[in-house]
Amino acid sequence: MEDRSLQRTALLVTTLDSFLMPMMASAVAVALPAIAKDFAMSAVQLGWVASSYLLAAAAFLLPFGRLADIHGRKKVFTIGTLLFGLSSLAAGLAPSARLFLLARVLQGTGGAMVFGTSVAILTSVFPPQRRGWVLGINVAATYSGLSLGPFIGGMLTQSLGWRSVFLINFPFGLVVLAALWLKMPQEWAECRGESFDWKGSLVYSLMLTAFMLGFTWLPGWRGGAMLLAAVTAFPLFIRWEMRSPHPIFQARLIRGNTVFAFSNLAALINYSATFAISFLMSLYLQYIKGFSPRTAGLVLIAQPVVMALFSPVAGRFSDRVEPRVVASLGMGLCAAGLFAFAWIGRESGLGFIVAALVLVGFGFALFSSPNTHAVMGSVEKKYYGVAASTLGTMRIVGQMLSMGIATLIFSLLIGKGKITPAGYPLFIKSIKVSFAIFSALCGAGVFFSLARGRMR
Repeated sequence: MEDRSLQRTALLVTTLDSFLMPMMASAVAVALPAIAKDFAMSAVQLGWVASSYLLAAAAFLLPFGRLADIHGRKKVFTIGTLLFGLSSLAAGLAPSARLFLLARVLQGTGGAMVFGTSVAILTSVFPPQRRGWVLGINVAATYSGLSLGPFIGGMLTQSLGWRSVFLINFPFGLVVLAALWLKMPQEWAECRGESFDWKGSLVYSLMLTAFMLGFTWLPGWRGGAMLLAAVTAFPLFIRWEMRSPHPIFQARLIRGNTVFAFSNLAALINYSATFAISFLMSLYLQYIKGFSPRTAGLVLIAQPVVMALFSPVAGRFSDRVEPRVVASLGMGLCAAGLFAFAWIGRESGLGFIVAALVLVGFGFALFSSPNTHAVMGSVEKKYYGVAASTLGTMRIVGQMLSMGIATLIFSLLIGKGKITPAGYPLFIKSIKVSFAIFSALCGAGVFFSLARGRMR
């Protein structure tokens, strides 16, 4: 009975955090105009509202995953939940743009602590034969949060103001902390006593920051220089980690573990190809179709509903069927849905749009939880934290790349001007090109998903 209670509590707290944090991250996009008006922020500052969170989360995910393996996954998860809740409160009450952006960095840091441990906690608590099902629920919560964020953010911003998007996280954080305190006395730290690789952590964080900043600053020379620095640093980082007795990233996992390496690569490709869907389609529905933010959100909800319905089913299915088969089928369906969007035009009907969203949502469900199952099932128990944080890093870097690709296409075809009726043809062309690139990415991802090898 005690194991059942522990499992229920672990599933509750990780699912709630897995929904709230991505939801808030994507909800901010709808609140940006109101935030800019309140703080009189420039366009550059406004861009950092999203980027500061993603940068902090990506830079700290892997180090905190390693710290969790050493000092305790529940401890790091609890501190991360507390930090995220307090920084959300600070962001909602911030009197200036600088303090607001600082709160966003702290939010990303707290998010990294949670993302780097939640999947590891679930994998530690549930037996192998039930992991696919619970990971499916966790994936459904994450993607539902990401996809529902713009709709929920629009409702909150319109009804209660943009600050409510951040303030709503605080009471939910208290619920999670209470459940952790009362119902989860256990701790998991299979690497207790091992040293922490501070030098490797610093190089990793700086390298990833340079990479993400560089992609954000393209096509300017600064972006190219930062990307070159990051690419140059990568082999040096891997070499250092191979020699370190207790590295933050087990480079050997990639070198000798095809399932782990290709499953993470497939995840990176999938996130890079699909994260910008809500961004692009929200703009299309509002500019080209003339929908209100609330109506656009109702249309976009088709994708997360399908994902939420089928992710647990796909996870349970991967408990019985080879995960790479299920995940590869899902990636193929995502590619088909993205290819359909590449043909979108001014006269495209609502039925066509919803059908494509449903197809991508179903593909998401089939890919995500089996792929997570494959990643976590390919490593030893003591590396669960590193594996979970590596997968989390793939998600966040993929999100940044997806937005970077869409923004770069806009910059090349539309320029830095605003989207006006006169520029709608170029705007639609930009959407088509973006989705064509995303579809090609997903198609390549099917190959890597299939090439990962068998788990059973």
